[in-house]
Amino acid sequence: MNQLRLDSFDVFAAIVRCGGFRAAALERGVSSSALSQTINALEEALGIRLLNRTTRSVSVTEAGQRLLDRLGPALSDIRLAITEVDDLRDSPSGTLRINAPAPAVDHLLCPLLFDFMELYPAVNIEIVSDAAVVDIVELGFDAGVRFGKQLAQDMIAVPLGLPLRYAIVAAPSYLERYGRPLTPHDLVRHDCIRRRFPGGRLVSWKFRNSDEEMDVSPTGRLTLSSAHNELQAALAGRGIAHVFEDYARPHLADGRLVEILSDWSATLPAWFLYYPSRRLPGAAMRTFLNYLHAYRWPHAPTSS
Repeated sequence: MNQLRLDSFDVFAAIVRCGGFRAAALERGVSSSALSQTINALEEALGIRLLNRTTRSVSVTEAGQRLLDRLGPALSDIRLAITEVDDLRDSPSGTLRINAPAPAVDHLLCPLLFDFMELYPAVNIEIVSDAAVVDIVELGFDAGVRFGKQLAQDMIAVPLGLPLRYAIVAAPSYLERYGRPLTPHDLVRHDCIRRRFPGGRLVSWKFRNSDEEMDVSPTGRLTLSSAHNELQAALAGRGIAHVFEDYARPHLADGRLVEILSDWSATLPAWFLYYPSRRLPGAAMRTFLNYLHAYRWPHAPTSS
């Protein structure tokens, strides 16, 4: 039997856990071809095939499954030992990859992680802005950010930030020209700036007051896919926008935008940071979770 490398077994376990070479390569920050070479060398050293590979799928053989069943506890013990040693480092290191929608990136993750990077200079950060519901394990992310109803059952979720508030805004020039809607029903006579999700669905506008709750499908000539562009259009007087209050707050303060229908404003729960319950977080992720648990979110002022 040729000489075996311990990390080869960990690569084999990662490919099975992730369901393929591509996802495992993303998780480990290497190329798929590098993992393929490692598995080829491991199978050659053992003299038996561990994985069935086609151009479209990867599955574990009977021999591979038996090996994995015996290796699993041992690999877990090794990872735990490495984790305990890593915890003794003066400064944690590694890469933290997070997938999150743009509003969460803009108003929560960027400010939070910029401060985090100052405290932990050996940690690398990668943030991917993505509004689609994705499999963070398959794509090699340490964590994601979504609303609670979008989370898979095998995830651990941590509240991120404060409850969110929508604001309906328009430029003074638009309101002078077309008038100010007094109820959500009045929006059918206005040029609303619509948003389309990546999956193709148009966003409906939710309204709520003490007596009534309703959804409005906005009508208008302009349809966009970014809150930044919606805000840009509203500032240019192109219509009425429906955005998170965080985006509009600076422009409301300087008078470039006016909030309307504020007594109908809908709120949402806070975002959630989530990560796999079945995978031991790396040093960078564990340090960030500790930082997040200790963080005190500032209470944002509410627009009038």
